[in-house]
Formats: sequence, C-alpha cells, structure tokens
Amino acid sequence: MTENPWKTKSITTAYENSWIRVEHHEVLTPSGKDGIYGKTHFKNKAIAILPLDEEGNTWLVGQYRYALDSYSWEVPMGGGPLELDTLASAQRELKEETGLSANRWTELQLIHTSNSVTDEVGYIFLAQELTEGKPEFEDTEDITIQKLPFKEALDWVMQGKITDSLSVIAIFRVARALGY
Repeated sequence: MTENPWKTKSITTAYENSWIRVEHHEVLTPSGKDGIYGKTHFKNKAIAILPLDEEGNTWLVGQYRYALDSYSWEVPMGGGPLELDTLASAQRELKEETGLSANRWTELQLIHTSNSVTDEVGYIFLAQELTEGKPEFEDTEDITIQKLPFKEALDWVMQGKITDSLSVIAIFRVARALGY
C-alpha cells in the first residue's frame, strides 16, 4: 500500500531539546477509529562509519551510554544535521572520534532505527585508504579507541560484546563483502 491509511487530527509537542522532539498525535487509525500515536522526531541523521585499513584492521570506540546506563563498544558514529551533506558529516565524525581521515568512502546502508516510534534515519559508511591523526572529541565524549583486526570485531558482534544496531549492521555488511 502506498497511501497513508492514518489520518492526523492534531500534533502537540510533549518535549523538545537540541536533539529530539517528542510529539503527541491525535489520529484516526487505519480502521477509522480515534487513536493516539507518539513520535520521536530526531533533529540529526544517525551516521556510522566502519574504517578498514589495507591490513584488515578496523577501529572501535568505547564509551558509556547514558540512556542505556552501560558501556558500549561501537563503530565510530554520531549525528549529522538534517540539512548538511551526509558524507561530510561522516567524515567529520570519523575524524572527531578516531583522528582518522579516509580517501575512499562507500555508503553501505540506509536504515530506519526504530520505525514504529521515530523518524530517525541512519546511514552507514565504509571508510578506506586511511590516514591517522589526532581525535577531536566533543565535550560530551569520553571515548576509548581500539584498533583491532576486523575479524575480531566480527567475533565481538557474535559474542554479544557489540550490541549497537548501526555497528552490528556495519560489521555484518563488511563481513559479507569480505566473504566471512
């Protein structure tokens, strides 16, 4: 079906900050009954980057995730403003979190992170032909950087040590491309 069966009657903002807006929608459901819907609007694109060097190494970043109340190992990632070029945002995030820059970029995947409650769109990139440099962390970041063989990062996913969805997708996409 290509036509939206939902009818929006009204939208109010329940909460808003620099990153998200939480909306309360009064709707008519596809069956025509009155209903409600909650939607989280993200003000940035989610952008994940899997750097891969000529020797088959990658870089992961570790940081404490406040919302999960736990430490998380991930591919380098962050947010890119909706109005800015996605690749430029990916290049900035890779440099910021790892110090790496890349001469070759491949967009691997477009994803919707949780499409039942949010409009967030994610982009996953493969970065190759790397040059190392110094990270430029944001004030909100306390990041540990780890360079490791890509196969080991894949093992971490399989062992449940990496649970972030963009990271898992990035690692699986590259693993398939490499024939793992």
